[in-house]
Amino acid sequence: MAPRRTTKPSKSPAPPEPVVCSPCDGSGMVAATVRVGRKRRPVGQQDGLCLNCLGEGTDPDA
Repeated sequence: MAPRRTTKPSKSPAPPEPVVCSPCDGSGMVAATVRVGRKRRPVGQQDGLCLNCLGEGTDPDA
């Protein structure tokens, strides 16, 4: 009688989950305060690209 063939589980570990960028919380956008006038008073905010992750949403240092 021939021996049975069995499949062995792979020994490679699971890929690590991407770490969320902390300044933008994974969205890729950050709020920048808009200032106007001679005294530079704040009038609102606008969205801008996160310079830490360049819009990807994942932490580049992790």
